Amino acid sequence: MPTLALPFPAIDPVLIQVGPLAIRWYALAYIAGLVIGWLLARRLVSRPALWGGTSPMTPQDLDDALFWATLGVILGGRLGYVLFYNPAYFAQNPADIFAVWKGGMSFHGGLAGTLLALVLFARSRRIPVFSMLDVAAVVAPIGLFFGRLANFINGELWGRPADVPWAIVFPHGGPLPRHPSQLYEAGLEGIILFLIMLLVVRRGELKRPGVAAGIFGMGYGIGRIIGEFFREPDVQLGYLAFGTTMGMWLSVPLVLAGLGLLIYALKRKPVP
Repeated sequence: MPTLALPFPAIDPVLIQVGPLAIRWYALAYIAGLVIGWLLARRLVSRPALWGGTSPMTPQDLDDALFWATLGVILGGRLGYVLFYNPAYFAQNPADIFAVWKGGMSFHGGLAGTLLALVLFARSRRIPVFSMLDVAAVVAPIGLFFGRLANFINGELWGRPADVPWAIVFPHGGPLPRHPSQLYEAGLEGIILFLIMLLVVRRGELKRPGVAAGIFGMGYGIGRIIGEFFREPDVQLGYLAFGTTMGMWLSVPLVLAGLGLLIYALKRKPVP
């Protein structure tokens, strides 16, 4: 083992297996993110004072929205991976598009799918769209945190070669020690962004529909771009122009859209 490299913690990606049925950490990460986020979202909408006196939706609305969001995450995440990260392979192997158990999900695709699902749901219930997106923005970092931890446990999406004392030799990443970039992203996109979103709520910004969603878009995009400097790009794509990565390019529009939404929301008068 190279000097100053930490051994990869041998955690079985499968938590429990009974016959052909396997419960994987990755699936549990999705479930934990959705359930904990749903519970927090219910608390937010149960406090009318956060919204200026009247909550724009009920906890029962969120119960139904959870199903829509789950579909958006799974379908959008898979479709985003197919289109952005490995279109040539799936064009030759279209049946594998549905083989989600083999891995391959895109956050940006999952975000797009979730946005579409929540917008359609909000319109069907006559809920203000920006308020619905604000709720999702506050709780989304929870899912991101658990998802990145699952990436680490699976030994996937590892970082670039590094000589830092905490570099890790990943079992499928070759002999070189690498940045544990999954943990960097768990901190940036999960912990730090969640604390920022809690501060947004504490400052009463839910009274300005769109502020929380805009800050989330900017925060995630910036955090992801920073994380990409330490993360090994997908092998089928490699580095793009000027040493950039696909993750960086997909995050730039998210930062700009978040900034635009934030400016628009701040120009509007808050709910009394």
